[in-house]
Amino acid sequence: MTASTRSVQNTHMSEKLRELHGALIEIVSVMNRPQRDEQMVREAGISLDRALFPLLVTVERLGPIGVVELADRAGRDYTTVSRQVAKLESLGLVERRGSAADRRVREAVISPKGKAMTDRIDVARERIGRAIFERWDEHEFNELVRLMRRFAEDISVDPGDSTSAPHDERE
Repeated sequence: MTASTRSVQNTHMSEKLRELHGALIEIVSVMNRPQRDEQMVREAGISLDRALFPLLVTVERLGPIGVVELADRAGRDYTTVSRQVAKLESLGLVERRGSAADRRVREAVISPKGKAMTDRIDVARERIGRAIFERWDEHEFNELVRLMRRFAEDISVDPGDSTSAPHDERE
């Protein structure tokens, strides 16, 4: 490969990375809008403070999960998330228990009532998702899912961790 070819490829990659970054900002902006959570709560036919909504879903998807990790993933202050998890617990949607790995750590796990609520949210999310992707063919949708999963795995790798390998090196 010549230096000229590498330069063109680097320029193209830079342009595409900028385009990708712009698309990600747009997606995150849309997903972070309070109206999106309110729409999901309405669609699911549930009653839940929208500030609690993403925490409940994260506990269901990733639990048991400690409050520190939950706060980090939500981009919120630990004390705020701790109060919100206590609220979810008082509503019977999550339970807190000692961590199996470290008894000093209390983890949140979804309760049966919380699981019933997230199941309703999943049904609403599927209805909304089907409307978004109704004009996509199956191959496009499958490729998006595959590539997003790969991107999610690769972006989660700590660049300073030599034991974590990017996607291609793990296969």
